[in-house]
Formats: sequence, structure tokens, C-alpha cells
Amino acid sequence: MAGKNVITKILDNTNGNGSIVLATLNRPDSLNALNDELMDELFTVLDGYEKDDDLRCLILTGSDKAFAAGADIKQMQPKSYMDVYKEDFISRNWERVASCRKPTIAAVSGYALGGGCELAMMCDFILASETAKFGQPEINLGVMPGAGGSQRLTRFVGKSKAMEMCLTGRMMDADEAERVGLVSRVLKKEDFLAEVVKVAITVAKKSLIATMMTKECINRAYETTLSEGIRFERRLFHSMFSTADKTEGMAAFIEKRDPDFTDE
Repeated sequence: MAGKNVITKILDNTNGNGSIVLATLNRPDSLNALNDELMDELFTVLDGYEKDDDLRCLILTGSDKAFAAGADIKQMQPKSYMDVYKEDFISRNWERVASCRKPTIAAVSGYALGGGCELAMMCDFILASETAKFGQPEINLGVMPGAGGSQRLTRFVGKSKAMEMCLTGRMMDADEAERVGLVSRVLKKEDFLAEVVKVAITVAKKSLIATMMTKECINRAYETTLSEGIRFERRLFHSMFSTADKTEGMAAFIEKRDPDFTDE
């Protein structure tokens, strides 16, 4: 899964519950601007992550200075409408993050602007350093968000806040991002990545089957009505009674021991 624009490292979980992928965006000269080459590499990383049964959680991060400061404007600037339409720009490779069936965590330090903010929102949840800054400043370029910013941000923080951010281009700091629900937690910058890894290990210890079903169910909440969402949840919940992990998890609880999940 190695590449020059996305550096991957496998972090072994010493508790025997599978491994964690640390995927680091690596274009430091451009504050990790997201170009086609980087997104193609990330696509490949996510494919490999999904196919490997030993890999149970992925952390997507950047540098201390920038998670990603946006899409690569130098690459976009010469493109015409026909260019982006024919190549299916953004849709072709960016949405692979949102469609990943296994858990993904965005670990954001520094700038997450434009496409960087949109990429973070495609992950299952965002953990932010105290230094994190989020924004959708595309309006300053004479365009609008194009990788889900107008849609996901609105669902995360509400219409008024999303409208203000997209129309003014202002940045939101980590404390505000946590307060309005864009990020799940803000962690101290000194040991930020180590704390994120602890969260990933916690996720990796769970039944992967249950984790994947839970992720699918929560994501369905954005796509359907309450009654249909509850029906979907109930059916998935019922289906879990056919799994060995349900039997093991409940037995371990009653016997006051740690469960030994087998993802079956």
C-alpha cells in the first residue's frame, strides 16, 4: 500500500485484535494539497485496507501544520467544464473514502480547508488537535465546495453555520468545531497522534462484523426517514443474533471476562 503521496504504516495491536493502518498525506511543499495522484494512491490504500482481514481500523492524517489545505488549485485551474465532466473529477476517486466499509478516523492537526475539510468529513469521525482549523473557502476562488462540503457540512453543523462558512470562507477553530458537532473530540497537541491510536485500538478490539453493521446503520440515518431508519436498524440488530460474535460477547459479559471475537 506504499506510495509517495500517501505514506502507510501498519501499527500492530499487541492485544491480538488485528492491526491499524496509519495513512499519512505527504505533500509537505503544498500543505498536502489533494491532487489526482494523491487521491488515486489513497484509493489504492483503502482498497488494500478493506481486502485485508487483519486490518481493522484506518487513521487518516497529515502533518502538524496541515491535514490538507484543500484540492490542488494549480491542477484545477486549467480545467474546463468538459474536462472535469468527462474525467468524472472528484467522484472518480474521492468518494472511495466515504464508501469504505471498515472504520476510518480522520486525525486533524492544522489546516483542513476546502477539500481537506471535505475529506475529513468523509471519514467516520474526526479527532482534532488543538491546532486544527476547518473551513470551506472555495467562495474566494469564485466557486463552491465540490466534494460534499455544502451537503456534509450542513448535516454536521446545521444550515446557518454551514451557510456562513461557505459564503464568507472563514475558518473554524477546534473548540468551535467540537461545540457544533463537526469533530467528536479535541485532543492535546503534545500527544495527539498517540491518543488517536488509542482510540483506533479500542475500535479494533470490537467485533468487525458488528462494527461494520453499526457504521452502515448510522450512515443510513442521513439517507432515510426516522421510521425507515429504525426499521433498518432493527433488521440489522436481529441479524446479529445469528453471529458467533453475539454469542461470545454476551457470554463474556455474563462470565465477567473479555470477549474473544472471531468476526463470524
